[in-house]
Amino acid sequence: MPETTQPDPRRWRALAFIAVAQLMVVLDATIVNIALPSAQADLGISDANRQWVITAYALAFGGLLLLGGRVADMWGRKNTFLTGLIGFAGASALGGAAANEFMMFASRALQGVFGALLAPAALSLLAVMFTETKERARAFGIFGAIAGGGAAIGLILGGILTEYLDWRWVFFVNIPIAAVAFVGALTQVFEPKGTRNRSPLDIPGTLLGTLGLVTLVYGFTRAETEGWSEAGTISMFVLTVVLLGAFVMVERRVKAPLLPMRVLLDRNRGGVYLALGLAVIAMFGLFLFLTYYLQIVKDYSPVRSGVAFLPMVAGMVIGSTQIGARLMTRVPARYIMTPGLLVAAAGMLILTQMGVDSSYVGLLLPAQLLLGLGLGSTFMPAMSLATYGVEPRDAGIASAMINTSQQVGGAIGTALLNTIAASATTTYISANLAGASSPELVQLQGMVNGYTTAIWWAVGILVVAAAIAFAFVNATPESEEAAFEGEGEGEAAPVMIH
Repeated sequence: MPETTQPDPRRWRALAFIAVAQLMVVLDATIVNIALPSAQADLGISDANRQWVITAYALAFGGLLLLGGRVADMWGRKNTFLTGLIGFAGASALGGAAANEFMMFASRALQGVFGALLAPAALSLLAVMFTETKERARAFGIFGAIAGGGAAIGLILGGILTEYLDWRWVFFVNIPIAAVAFVGALTQVFEPKGTRNRSPLDIPGTLLGTLGLVTLVYGFTRAETEGWSEAGTISMFVLTVVLLGAFVMVERRVKAPLLPMRVLLDRNRGGVYLALGLAVIAMFGLFLFLTYYLQIVKDYSPVRSGVAFLPMVAGMVIGSTQIGARLMTRVPARYIMTPGLLVAAAGMLILTQMGVDSSYVGLLLPAQLLLGLGLGSTFMPAMSLATYGVEPRDAGIASAMINTSQQVGGAIGTALLNTIAASATTTYISANLAGASSPELVQLQGMVNGYTTAIWWAVGILVVAAAIAFAFVNATPESEEAAFEGEGEGEAAPVMIH
């Protein structure tokens, strides 16, 4: 048993650089969306192929996250983190310099590959560096705020860069960010000894898990463009069930599995993965609809629509650092996550009243504040509990699972809610267009009707997420402290059932 050592005095400076790297990965999920129309026009990308700017990243990132987490556990989290930073910066440079669609698609796929190394390495570094309960709450409060607010920040930054500079800067901006994070991590980030998992890589599990996640993400992406009943879409979902079913069978039998079932089946971690995945389904759908609503219905510029998301970002930061982090050491996590998800659902409920002429201050502002406070309060304990009770050698794969639940949730949310919105819009316009004095107004009303119909579904999804958090997450501050003390000793930490 290794000796217990004092916490490294560099850990808070290390957190700053890890947070910078994590922000770069998270905002990349939305920053490119704002620049896509300009990039498409410059590079001559067809309407049929433009989805691959988003899909290439999603497939590589979502498909390789489990492998990235295992590599971090095996090779070392700091080594993996630094490699991810170099690769992500290089892929971003390729995207910014893209001269044709092939270079663009390749850069996005490479960003996904190195993001799948970077994201789980970042979270697992925090898991092994911050083991004292109160410090852990503060550290994960900051990390949770970034995870929740990064996507909205991407919308703001993407709008500013596209409108005032050039779409290529949504890629080039990653280079100085990665450079700062790399230099800081090289000197300030440390990794406690005795926390690596040096078991050989599970090749069959890696192939099955990666292919299963790729087909799952692609299935939802295809459903959005081709339809849910299209033969190719159905075949992707069938193949997903076969591959992931085989993956589980292999993982239960091999000596050193890619994803040990002990990581997945703990009720606290399993509850967090499910609840957060559902929350992300709702959140990504919301970003999509509010962006369309502000730019198309309200005629906001990209910059103005990005700035309009600031109240939600502020709410997430406050919810994560001032509510979640402060309460995490005082009350059971279920009593933070459950009310947080219900507050977010209340914010969504306000948005179901959205109309063509709705007031930003009177409707969108209070809804965003509630959403931000609720989701921020939820993300903080969720990020902390993602590695609750795991052995240090499993910290990377446990961190990868929280990223996987978010990535899959984002793919499902974009496809499912967009399909619901499109169907409701078509039905409304068909019923009201004939004889209308203003066809343009009916078109806008139909769009808003589609958004609000989908947002009703998002409300229900958040309520289900709240119920899952309440039913499964039973960790208390005392049990968390015992678990994290177990981690620090390099032993299997206890899982407390109450």
